[in-house]
Amino acid sequence: MHVVFFGDQHLDSLGGAQVSMRLQREFLERAGHTVTVVAPRMHGPRAARTPNPANVDLPSIPITVDREYAMSWPGRATDRTLDRALTRRPPVDLVHVQADFWGAFIGHRYAARHGIPVVHTMHNRVDVGIAAVTPLHRPVLAVLNAWRRVALRGVAAPVAGSDGWAFLRGLASGADAVTAPSTHFARRLEEHGVFSPVDVVWNGIDDDIREQTLAATPAQREAGRPRFVWLGRMSPEKRLLPFLEAFVASGVDADLEIIGGGAQRAAAERIVAGLPHVRFAGRLSYPQTLARIAAADALVQTSIGFETQGMTPFEAATLGTPSIISDPDIAAELGGGLWAVPGAAGTEAQRRAGLVETLQRAASDIASGIAPVPSREVAEAFRQSSRTAAMIDVYERVLAQ
Repeated sequence: MHVVFFGDQHLDSLGGAQVSMRLQREFLERAGHTVTVVAPRMHGPRAARTPNPANVDLPSIPITVDREYAMSWPGRATDRTLDRALTRRPPVDLVHVQADFWGAFIGHRYAARHGIPVVHTMHNRVDVGIAAVTPLHRPVLAVLNAWRRVALRGVAAPVAGSDGWAFLRGLASGADAVTAPSTHFARRLEEHGVFSPVDVVWNGIDDDIREQTLAATPAQREAGRPRFVWLGRMSPEKRLLPFLEAFVASGVDADLEIIGGGAQRAAAERIVAGLPHVRFAGRLSYPQTLARIAAADALVQTSIGFETQGMTPFEAATLGTPSIISDPDIAAELGGGLWAVPGAAGTEAQRRAGLVETLQRAASDIASGIAPVPSREVAEAFRQSSRTAAMIDVYERVLAQ
């Protein structure tokens, strides 16, 4: 079949959804299918790369200072550009929307114009994400819902409301199936009337790179100073700065590597300035990142309520690395092989105190050789080959309707 992915951001940009979509495309192609990815054209130095003929890069404008992220306006001009580009590809069987904003609008508009069924993967807790970056989240969500109603007029069923769940309900109203990358997010979508039932299909890890990484990683980690790794986008919802404040306050004698980039990097560097065992690695390739996770004694994930799956602890589990987890939903989904941080429902001071305590406990456990062991079942179920097979089942069900 020919599946067209729609994303809010180009697949060469930084982000968990982009990593997941790259893997999905690769494994669908291995299974004999054709995948086209529609997303905004990139800007900045990396935009000079040779375009991938399997992508449709839409006209766009940069929306962040570092020009990493861009947006394409959903309207008739974009519709015409997209339609022309896809006439040069095989006939489209199914649209898979993996976007939450302009990419979702563009994808649903395309599917409606051509009478093509839609699978929509919800990657984003829109309400939590926007609240994390602006105190004006309520008016922002109201504007987003108004934009949605205009962009999808005549495309999806009209949905009233001005909060984050109304926004997602409006997107899902044009879908034939909705998937979520975790059980906890799927249940929330159902509870808030977004769609029912929601199929749970985890994002996965590349089978081949996993095996290569495990083969290159010593079975027995060297004794010595514990090694922590934190990775992700350096933005408020990821809670890097509170984590670094807790790391300093904990006084643990540990190495810490921070992988990724974003607007909060300068502030993060100031917090740990002068600490000799803290290293900022910047943005690494996918194989390099997995190698760093495999070599670490613990991965740290500090966001709370934002992640719809939280890929990094699952990647760590498949590589045998336990995690320090602040979000109780993600901790429950993993089912073991972790240190759960207390205080998630409390004040920021209580969350910070919980992180301090957990970092100290994890460092002690690692030094004593009693660190928790990730679940073997999670490691096997997280392989991308199994995740792609599950998604193909969803595709085939929708096409048979």
